Amino acid sequence: MADGAMKLADEARARAYSMPLEEMHPGDPELFRTNTHWPYFERLRREDPVHYCADSEFGAYWSVTKYNDIMVVDTNHGVFSSEAALGGITIRDARPDLRRPSFIAMDPPRHDVQRKTVSPIVSPANLHMMEPIIRERAAKILDALPRGETFDWVDRVSIELTTQMLATLFDFPFEERRKLTRWSDVATCIPMPGGICETEDERQAELMECLAEFTELWNQRVNEPPRGDLISMLAHGEATRNMTPDEYLGNIILLIVGGNDTTRNSMSGGLYALNQNPEQYDKLRADHSLITSMVPEIIRWQTPLAHMRRTATEDFELGGKTIKKGDKVVMWYVSGNRDDETIAEPERFIIDRERPRQHLSFGFGIHRCVGNRLAEMQLRVVWEEILKRFERIEVVEEPRRVRSSFVKGYETLPVRIVA
Repeated sequence: MADGAMKLADEARARAYSMPLEEMHPGDPELFRTNTHWPYFERLRREDPVHYCADSEFGAYWSVTKYNDIMVVDTNHGVFSSEAALGGITIRDARPDLRRPSFIAMDPPRHDVQRKTVSPIVSPANLHMMEPIIRERAAKILDALPRGETFDWVDRVSIELTTQMLATLFDFPFEERRKLTRWSDVATCIPMPGGICETEDERQAELMECLAEFTELWNQRVNEPPRGDLISMLAHGEATRNMTPDEYLGNIILLIVGGNDTTRNSMSGGLYALNQNPEQYDKLRADHSLITSMVPEIIRWQTPLAHMRRTATEDFELGGKTIKKGDKVVMWYVSGNRDDETIAEPERFIIDRERPRQHLSFGFGIHRCVGNRLAEMQLRVVWEEILKRFERIEVVEEPRRVRSSFVKGYETLPVRIVA
């Protein structure tokens, strides 16, 4: 860790441990932009694992910070609702007129039938067919990288590979695929001066452009025989073919963000983690078979979505606290993945962990990430191809991180391939 980052971390720890617990607001996006959220969650896990924040820019909310408590909430969809109309799945409430349903922001039975419509795209047979395509593209992207000069890994590799995959899943015009990246960023951003979007109106205008383009594609696919892409599946699916435009946009955004942010940020996070832990990088270079256990360890260590939110539909006791009906409950996956009561040495990045899949990054219960195996496959293939080509890729500067307590990601990661 560079001196500046070390100083920032020390100051954050001092602040996190000196403030009164009731003043703690672990969902502050600035903590994630500066990567200083860790001591806040560490203290909450120890002293107040089910914590109430009475006042923040997102309103009042509960923070659930320990692995087993998160599992209780995540697997109890009867009490803890994902419904868009109640506020959906993120700490930030959308305006009531902008609460777009999607299957992740629905409870059964609607959730189940909509999810079932798109899940064949990640069937084992389909993944088997996709692997050579992903490998060919990864090879092409990696072969085009400069040697011995600094470039942005996020833009050249992480975004490019995941956006190509997304364009294939949607059968979206390939040459316009960067629109998908833009819409993903717009969908998850918090509007602010100098940000991705300055205002909520600007953000909504871009999302309407997204809806217009996807509606055009829907109209083409609905009049053709059913095909294997996501738009065709939605247009022909019994549970989805009569969706409202709002519901269609909700599901499109879910599929774009789910297929983009998580894989892209794990792809960058893995390289960053290996540079932070050079002994693990040496271990990997000596034994390429460790990729298999490294991939889920990257996903745990990065935790590309820091949280999921639910709304209580009745009073519920958790960790000695009474969560009231209507309360907002935030499951901090980023904290549960560092819970030393459940995961051994959770602060360490260990690529040959015995149980690397023991993590919360994909969620649990009915909303467990539908594309988790595709995400793992993309990461595995890209690392197989990296190790064939490059002795070492060096991170040359600290990454610039996303200002969000939902998407835990990187805007830039300057690297150099050692020539």
